[in-house]
Amino acid sequence: MQILITGGGGFIGSNLVQGCLDAGHRVVVLDNLDPYYDLGIKEHNLEVCRETGGNRFAFVEGSTTDEELVEDVVSTNDIGVIFHQASKAGVRTSVKSPKAYNESNIDGIVTVLEAAADHGVERVINASSSSVYGVPEYLPYDEEHPNHPKSPYAVTKLAAEHYCNVYDDLRDVATVNLRYFTVYGPRMRPNMAISNFVSRCLNGEPPIIYGDGEQTRDFTFIDDIVEANLTLLETGEADGEAMNIGSNDNISIRELAEYVVDETGADVDIVHEDAKDADARHTHADVAKAGALIDYEPSTDIREGVSKFIDWYEANREWYEPLVRNS
Repeated sequence: MQILITGGGGFIGSNLVQGCLDAGHRVVVLDNLDPYYDLGIKEHNLEVCRETGGNRFAFVEGSTTDEELVEDVVSTNDIGVIFHQASKAGVRTSVKSPKAYNESNIDGIVTVLEAAADHGVERVINASSSSVYGVPEYLPYDEEHPNHPKSPYAVTKLAAEHYCNVYDDLRDVATVNLRYFTVYGPRMRPNMAISNFVSRCLNGEPPIIYGDGEQTRDFTFIDDIVEANLTLLETGEADGEAMNIGSNDNISIRELAEYVVDETGADVDIVHEDAKDADARHTHADVAKAGALIDYEPSTDIREGVSKFIDWYEANREWYEPLVRNS
């Protein structure tokens, strides 16, 4: 199958590219190489994918907001499925630059959906976010939980879901919205809690917690995210649906930091700083719907996943650490 992955140079996108290539598909990546963090990480991700895929891999530099470019990529490559991973990331930074997030994340999905509708793309799988729920009225979140986004980023993610639903209804483009819950693992962004904690501990520095550390997160290992996406290449059972893709449990940020300290053997004390605006206090996913529709079952709990990430970090320290530390 011919697959387009937007944002395929990033953390989740490049792991998904690797998964599609390993499954024998041909993959085109469209990525604007946004310098939200050190571009060396994305460039390394793409090089690994290029080595894996050979002539089954193609990279196009550009933005999903470029209508002519997106149209050309979809039409000339006979794209069957689009994994839309591209978006401007970051809850906190979206508060400072809402217009930039609106342009990237909303205009981007509309451009992709237009091209999909015009050229007979079979399915568009959109990367959404648990941030669409906002402050929990109950936990774990199921898909019927009210949506009260609390940041511009979250608003754009919810708007993108609605656009997918509209194109599904009116333009005959099958769409699926996957609501990711805090994804982590190999190649993860440097400005995430786990990568930051591990990097600091391995360098003898204390992990920094913003707030009291009692906030909780549902962390999802990257392999589970990739598996959920790949399943959608084989089934239409989830077309028109939004689904949570999370783990089976959650953990407090304080417990997470303590576990990283223990696993790395760092002789440090945890440091607390002021909480950041727009961060959710708690997240936890009910994944029963994804289990029913696509047989989704998370395979890796947070402690096992953190240990895997620490092992990966140490094996890739030579190239990854300088880029993480400089971001």
